[in-house]
Amino acid sequence: MKESAVKKIAVFTSGGDAPGMNAALRAVVRTANYYNIECYGVREGYNGLINNDFTRMGPRSVKNIITEGGTILKSARSVEFKNKAGRQKAYDNCVKHGVDGLVCIGGDGTFRGAKVFNEEYGIQVIGVPGTIDNDIFGTDNTIGYDTALNTAMEAIDKIRDTATSHNRIFFVEVMGRDAGFIALNSGLATGAIGILIPEKKDSIEDLFMRFERAEKAGKASSIVVVAEGEKLGTIYDIAKATQAGFPDYDIRVAVLGHIQRGGSPSCADRVLASRLGYGAVIGLMDGRTNVMAGMQSNKLTFTPIEEAIKKHNEMDQDLLKISEILAI
Repeated sequence: MKESAVKKIAVFTSGGDAPGMNAALRAVVRTANYYNIECYGVREGYNGLINNDFTRMGPRSVKNIITEGGTILKSARSVEFKNKAGRQKAYDNCVKHGVDGLVCIGGDGTFRGAKVFNEEYGIQVIGVPGTIDNDIFGTDNTIGYDTALNTAMEAIDKIRDTATSHNRIFFVEVMGRDAGFIALNSGLATGAIGILIPEKKDSIEDLFMRFERAEKAGKASSIVVVAEGEKLGTIYDIAKATQAGFPDYDIRVAVLGHIQRGGSPSCADRVLASRLGYGAVIGLMDGRTNVMAGMQSNKLTFTPIEEAIKKHNEMDQDLLKISEILAI
């Protein structure tokens, strides 16, 4: 390999935590060590850059963390970094430590910060997509998505046991912000009668038709999975409207919440995080900057950060159709 474009790098996690962030951190640190690049870990994301919270990291610094959820470097949303003065402090600290490349593990907010930082000061930056929402363009999956999806599926399976035992209708809210990937896939995997996501135009009338078909088919209990960003209304609004339309139904609401963000990462997330962490360091060594490392069709790719945060992965229309057909 030709001479590396970077000599010292820093890595941090920012924004919402996601299972697999530690696995990505481990890959970054050990890849850097393999290629004789000094590596610093920065605590609490951009706040750590501003507050000079750097720590030298080597292979033993990241031992036994591949199985852990969350992030050992901690995470935070930095208000100060949004200001020019805050970014100047962050850059001054990078210069103080001789850091000439950054690996930024997080979601679109993290990437926006990295893009501005690169444009203002020229420091090399590469993003690694770590978010359960799976809403970043340029990668088939984001780190943490598969684990969150399985957590949601397992929770809905348990809720179904209660729904069946009591002939109840459960509305289950899953995370994903403005993206319905967790809702669609967990709903399909658990046999939900309805899946409400922000990417398609849902109506209460269509939902009622589903319930009517379910009654004719002899269903006594049902699950409806609702994405937190659903435009039809909050899960409570939708449940209330359904109760008004079907007063005899025994309806319950379950909001899964942050349980989806925690836990030991799945095999898929550990492997993905390892590949992307490695890819980020290789990208910096090759002189790439202002890009995001991603996996597309099982190949490492680099997407301009501007595209990664502006474009959106399209919802699989086949999955939507399949979910409707199989809910009969």
